[in-house]
Formats: sequence, C-alpha cells, structure tokens
Amino acid sequence: YRCFKAVLFLTGLMFGSVIIFLLCYKERVLDTQLSVEASVGIGLGIGTLCGLVTMLVRSVGLFMVGLLLGLLVGIGTLIGMEELSSNPPRSVWVPLGVLLGLGMLFAVLTLQWQRCFTTLSTAVFGAAVIVVATDYFVELFALVRYIYERVKTGPREPVCWTTWVVLGAWPALALLGVLVQWRVTAEGYSHTK
Repeated sequence: YRCFKAVLFLTGLMFGSVIIFLLCYKERVLDTQLSVEASVGIGLGIGTLCGLVTMLVRSVGLFMVGLLLGLLVGIGTLIGMEELSSNPPRSVWVPLGVLLGLGMLFAVLTLQWQRCFTTLSTAVFGAAVIVVATDYFVELFALVRYIYERVKTGPREPVCWTTWVVLGAWPALALLGVLVQWRVTAEGYSHTK
C-alpha cells in the first residue's frame, strides 16, 4: 500500500502490455504478421502509456486495480464451480459473465473503498504471482493450463495432488499479504496525502 503509485503504474503496464501483445501477435497488422519481438516492443510501448495513465489519473488506476482483483476472484470462482458442481456449465458465456461481472463489481467497490480493496488486490495478485512461479518450478505450469481450460470451458482432465497443494497456497498467501499490509506496512499511511 505504501507503493501506491507504483502499484497503479504496474497494473496499467501489465494490462496494456498483455492485451496489445496478444492483439499484435495473434492478428495481422497492416497485412503482415508481426514477429514476437515486434509484438513485445509494441506491447511494452503502449503498456508504458497505459501505466502512466493509470498512475496519473487515480480513478482510472483504482478501477484497473479493482478489475484485476475481480478477474482473480472470478478465476477462483470458475475453479470452484468446476470442482463443486456435478454438472458444470459448458457454455462460453458462463466464464465470460463471471469474469466480467466480478471484474466490474470489484472495480466499482475499489473506487468506493480505496484503501481496503487496494490492499486486498495487491495481496491477492502477489499471491497469484508466487503460486504461478511455484507451479512452474513444481509442475511446469500444470496449474496454469488447468485454469486456462476452466476459463475456456475445455474438457475436464484430472490434476495431480501437487496441483491442489500449490493452488491451496494462493488464499493462504493472500491472507498473509493482507495481514502484513494492514498491520505492518500501511499503518498510519494514506495514499491521499
């Protein structure tokens, strides 16, 4: 929470870079297919501009931070729906509705209660990054592939118990991140000053 401007900048950089990279890499631009390097360069350039906008316009930055939290909560919801439902939905509209609905809900909530939801968003995102890095070293992105299949409503394949252990670390690390931010680093500090 102390690095509020940096959080806003990095959130905008990440959203802008990833979206523009995927658009440039997957689609033809000016009747030519761009290389990976060109797509990365264009993505980073536009991502930097998005990062500056989110950092300088506080309401846009808070909206993006809340949107990120909503998307992460939506991913957790989709995993829970898949595992707890005896007949999970196979329509592509269900994940889209869940992700967009929760994304918009948390974006608006973050605009209303800035400190609480910014702290929660940074903790959940930080925990997700740690879990993805651990997943890479333990199972070479088995958890990421599983989540990707849940988002695109692909066929259900069983996963190893280590995947569930790694996934179970996500809420535990997020809770730890929230506690550290509320009790240690954000004590007596306000981003509005």
